[in-house]
Amino acid sequence: MAETPERIRIDKWLWQARFFKTRSLSAKLVSGGHCRVNSMPVSKPAYGVSTGDVLTFSKEDDVRVIKVLALGTRRGPAVEAQTLYEDLAPPQPRERPPSAPKFDGGGRPSKRDRRALEQLRRDVLE
Repeated sequence: MAETPERIRIDKWLWQARFFKTRSLSAKLVSGGHCRVNSMPVSKPAYGVSTGDVLTFSKEDDVRVIKVLALGTRRGPAVEAQTLYEDLAPPQPRERPPSAPKFDGGGRPSKRDRRALEQLRRDVLE
């Protein structure tokens, strides 16, 4: 039985916790300087994290604040990966942009359809 190490590389942990699809993507985020550990900027993917550390990084226009609960030994299923961390700032639901009026696609839009599109454009620009 292998012991769980006291520290693990940050890029490997982000990959094991399923925040990124590949380890190279997580390494790219860290090496780009877009990650913080305990509010200190980290720029090396080999930086070691341990249990209790708080990671802050951006993912898909959201800022994620994650507390490391366990280090893990493998990249398992999503249910197993979710036990490795606690999400301190859950993502806020985004407002969906208003959808364009429906057009049946049978030829040119009618005058009513054009007015609805123009109104939508005015609302979005304001």
